[in-house]
Amino acid sequence: MKDNKNNTPVIKMEGVTRVFETEETETHALRGINFSIYPGDYVSISGPSGCGKSTLLSILGLLDTPSEGQYWIDGENVSNLSMNGLAEMRNKKIGFIFQSFNLIDELSVLDNVALPLTYREPALAKEQIVEKAMACLAKVQMEHRAAHKPNQLSGGQQQRVAIARALAGDPAVLLVDEPTGNLDSKNGDAVMQMLADLNAQGTTICMVTHDPRYADMANTQLHLLDGKLLADEQVKVAV
Repeated sequence: MKDNKNNTPVIKMEGVTRVFETEETETHALRGINFSIYPGDYVSISGPSGCGKSTLLSILGLLDTPSEGQYWIDGENVSNLSMNGLAEMRNKKIGFIFQSFNLIDELSVLDNVALPLTYREPALAKEQIVEKAMACLAKVQMEHRAAHKPNQLSGGQQQRVAIARALAGDPAVLLVDEPTGNLDSKNGDAVMQMLADLNAQGTTICMVTHDPRYADMANTQLHLLDGKLLADEQVKVAV
């Protein structure tokens, strides 16, 4: 990771576990997760199916809570927040990018990007919201498509709009879940280059991917196996 240890981590986890219990079984999805992400970092998380990637991403995105351990976002401990507190922190601090785009077909590209701003920054005038949304579209080279509907765009273009939407709220970190999962290799490579460019401009990114080529684009690669983060020497053995 970048040499910025004097900064407050955007994300910090200590001893995070997640156990799913039924009457008959216990499933240990995460086991003692410890890591930090600092401003400007680009971190990839990879591992085989069932290793705990989705569970970790859910906790990072405040969609789930740890069974044990501590989790901080921008210096605030979020491990024991209420559901309302988690939702508020999620809206303010986290931008999500999914493989399925999750755009609203009935809205224009501009309105899709602007929609989160109406909730995150209700004091903004409509003109300010439009200006900010257009600026985010410009970052992903999609401002010329602002009036189009999502179904008029290619998959790669839709993912660019989804990235613009995630940027609209000025999040502390982008959480990216398999961003190329629904794209062909050409569009996938273009989206990954766009994420790299955004990181070069200072955007903090944490990405889950199964593709080792894309994982290697991050400046830090984390590898999960059986719910545990592997040290570098363990990764070589596992591979």
